[in-house]
Amino acid sequence: MDHAAVLARYDQELREGARPDGPGARIERVGGVVRHVGAGARDWNGVLWSALDEQDADAAIAGQIARFGALGHAFEWKLYGHDRPADLGQRLSAAGFTPEPTETLMVAEIADLALDVPPPEGVRLRAVTDAAGVDALVAVHERAFGADGSRLRHRVLAQLAAAPETLVAVVALAGDEPVSAARMDLPPGTDFAGLWGGGTVAAWRGRGLYRALVAHRARAAAERGYRHLHVDASDLSRPILERLGFAPLTTTTPYTYEP
Repeated sequence: MDHAAVLARYDQELREGARPDGPGARIERVGGVVRHVGAGARDWNGVLWSALDEQDADAAIAGQIARFGALGHAFEWKLYGHDRPADLGQRLSAAGFTPEPTETLMVAEIADLALDVPPPEGVRLRAVTDAAGVDALVAVHERAFGADGSRLRHRVLAQLAAAPETLVAVVALAGDEPVSAARMDLPPGTDFAGLWGGGTVAAWRGRGLYRALVAHRARAAAERGYRHLHVDASDLSRPILERLGFAPLTTTTPYTYEP
């Protein structure tokens, strides 16, 4: 895989050329910034891409604060390690943004991945297609990450209702207990399917569920004609993904702003 070429295509397809990812959402392109404006405060709002320099960066930052402030929306500026200017993160912090933990953008060619990775014995995978399935997915999210899942529930339910073909979500069940869950976005017209939310409850970690859910989603993406998988990997998941065949391309750091 040509890392530089794949990263350039990722930037073009998923950032600069991004499409709205939910009902009522829109993409706004103003100057050197591409931003996603959700239908409401519970939707994802933020800056996806920018082409800035030392002369115009501060004004562009102020412009985003003003735009989302007028809407009353908190928002995220998703900063990538290769974005410019080099001190953009410092400028965001100076403007009142709060950085969250840095992750690694990792990408794999689906054709290079091992797709025959079953779940551990006694565990079955169930597709999430309705509200009950979403409840199970959110329950795993809350147990695995210790985070409130209300925004996740809103997002997945809205996506299933408006554009189910753009989402694959799955829950792993041990008996009737949801023990792991993950989802995948399938943006139309791109080569990249995105892996999100791979979480496993503490008692089931280290048994191969994470790998099985990656393989399950990779098969689904391949069946739909996607060439690459991408994921924002934590320090915990990065070594697992590297062993599976993913390559690190750059870093990502969410900078959040509360109006």
